[in-house]
Amino acid sequence: MTPSSSLSGIGFMILAAGAFVANDTCMKLAMEEAPPVQVLFLRGVAACVWCLPLILVMGHGRSLSHVLDKWVLMRAGAEVAAVLSFVIALAHMAIGDITAITQTTPLLILIGVALFWREPIGMMRLILIIIGFVGAILVARPGSGAASALAFLGFLAAIFSALRDLAARNIHRDIPIVIATFATLAIVMVAAGLYSAAFETWAPVTSRTIWLMVLAGFLLIFGHVFIFLAYRFAAPRTIAPFYYCFTVWAVISGIIVFGDLPDLVSLIGMALIVASGLAIVIIDGRRRAGLHKLTPEAP
Repeated sequence: MTPSSSLSGIGFMILAAGAFVANDTCMKLAMEEAPPVQVLFLRGVAACVWCLPLILVMGHGRSLSHVLDKWVLMRAGAEVAAVLSFVIALAHMAIGDITAITQTTPLLILIGVALFWREPIGMMRLILIIIGFVGAILVARPGSGAASALAFLGFLAAIFSALRDLAARNIHRDIPIVIATFATLAIVMVAAGLYSAAFETWAPVTSRTIWLMVLAGFLLIFGHVFIFLAYRFAAPRTIAPFYYCFTVWAVISGIIVFGDLPDLVSLIGMALIVASGLAIVIIDGRRRAGLHKLTPEAP
C-alpha cells in the first residue's frame, strides 16, 4: 500500500462512519412517527431505489447474479440480524450510547478470527478485549432501567456485525461493491417487511418520513460503498483506528440533533472501548513491524 492509498482508505473510513451515523440519525427522527422496523423497511425501499439505477449506470447489470454468491448471502444474513437488533435499540436509546456498544465489533472480530482461523489472541490483546467489554457494560449499565435491557440488543448487533465483516473477508474481489451492497439492502428490506407485518402496527407514512427515508437510503448506500473502498485502498490495520469515528460522529449527532448529553459513566465507558481498540491496533502494528525487521531480505 502506498501512503496516498492509505490516506484514501482512512478518508473513506471517516466518510463511511459519518454517512452511517447520519443515516441512523434520519432513522431515529423517523421513529418519532413510526415503529422502528417499519422505518427500517421504508429505508430499505429508498436505498434499493437509489442503488439499482446506480448498478445499471455503472454497467454492472450483468453482475446481478452475484447477489446469490454464498458469501454475499452470508454477509447479508448477518446484516439482517445486526440491523434489526440495532434499530429496535436505537428507537429507545441515545444514539451515542447504542453506537458505543456496537463499537465492540472489532474486538469481537479478533475473537472470531481466533475461533475460525486459529490465530492466537495473546494475553495482552485478551486483557484489552476485556477492558473494551467493561466499557460497553458501563455504557449499557445492566439493571439501571429499560434502556439497559434494550442495550442487550446492542451487544447482539455487535456480534452479528462481526460475523458480517468476517463473511465479507471472503467475498471475491471480482464482485462489484455495489452488487454486494444491493444484495444486503434488498435482503434486509424483505426481512424488515416480513417482521414489521407480523409484529408491528403500521403508522401512516407522512411526507416528513418519506423525505427522511430518501435521505437515509442515499446515505446508507454511500456508507456501504465508502467502507468497501476503505478496505480496498488500505490495509485493515491502517484504517482500524478510524473505525471509532462512529462513536465521535454519534455523540456529535446526539448532542446537536437530539440534545443527548452523555453522562460521566457513559463517557468513561466510551473512552475504554475506544482506548482498548486503539491499543490493540498499536500492538499489532508494532508486532508486524518487528516481524518485518526479522525477515531477511531476498538476495
